[in-house]
Amino acid sequence: MRSSLPGVPLFQLYGENQHWPGTDLLHCESIPARSRLHHWEIKPHQHAELFQLLYVQRGKAEVEIEGVRSSILEAAIQVVPPLTVHGFRFSADIQGHVLTFGTALVADLEQRLGAPLGVLAKAACYPLGKDRIQLRGLIETLQQEYQGNAPARAAMLEALVTALMVWISRRQQLGQAPRNRDERDRQLLGQYLRLVEAHYREHLSVEDFAARLNIPSLQLNQLCRALSGQTALQVIHQRLLLEARRNLIYTRMSIGQLSDSLGFSDPTYFARFFKRLSGQTPNGYRHAVQPD
Repeated sequence: MRSSLPGVPLFQLYGENQHWPGTDLLHCESIPARSRLHHWEIKPHQHAELFQLLYVQRGKAEVEIEGVRSSILEAAIQVVPPLTVHGFRFSADIQGHVLTFGTALVADLEQRLGAPLGVLAKAACYPLGKDRIQLRGLIETLQQEYQGNAPARAAMLEALVTALMVWISRRQQLGQAPRNRDERDRQLLGQYLRLVEAHYREHLSVEDFAARLNIPSLQLNQLCRALSGQTALQVIHQRLLLEARRNLIYTRMSIGQLSDSLGFSDPTYFARFFKRLSGQTPNGYRHAVQPD
C-alpha cells in the first residue's frame, strides 16, 4: 500500500494547505487560473485524498506521473488518483479546466452508478477524439454551474459530473479483474467509502464496517491511512462534518434538529464533536458563513 513520499509536497489544492472541501464536493477552475501564477509549471506534488481530472481543451501539456513524462497535444482528460506524484508544464496558450473532488463525491458517484469507479484507480490519459465538442460543452457547463448560484445547483453539478464519469468509464476497457495489490486496495477503499456514505448517520464502529468488508479493522485502518491520509474513523467523522456544514449553511435546522438528523444522541455531544473537528461551535460556524 502506498503512502505520501518524503520530500514530495502534499497539498490540498496546489500551493494551498487549508482544509478542502468545505461544503462543495468538488472544485472546478480553469488551467490558466492557477498555472499562470506559477509560470505555467506545476511542480511534482501529491494530494492525500483528492482525485483530479485535467481537461486539456487546446494547447500543450507536459505531464509527469510518478517520474514518467509524456505530452498531451490534443484534447484529452488526464486522470490523477490520490497520492499519485504528478506535475505539469503548460504552454502559454493552454485552455482547459481542472476538476478536483474528494472521496465523498466518489462514494456518491459509485452509489449512483452501482459500481466501483475503477477508472479513477490509476493514472491514465483519455483522448477525446470525435467527442471533443460534446465534452467541451459538458465541462464548460459544469464550470458555469460551479461558479453560479442557480436553483438546484448541487443537483445539476452531480448530474454533469456523473455524465463525465460515465464517458471516461466507457473509454476504459471494462471487465478487467484487479491486476495487482494496489488496484485491489483501491477497490476495497471504494467499497468502504460506499458503506460510509450509506451508513454514516448510524455511527457504526470501524469494527462494524470492517466486518461488512470481511477484513480486520487493523487492515482497514492501514488501507485508509495509505490511500486517503486518514484513519477509518476520521473518514466517518469527516463525512459527518461535511453534512453538518452543509446543513448549517443551507438549512434553518436548529442545532438540536441537526444533531438528531445526523444520529447524535445529544446536541451537546454533537456540538463538542463539531468544535473538535472544525475549531468552531455549530452556531459560530453558521454565523461566520452567514453573517447578519
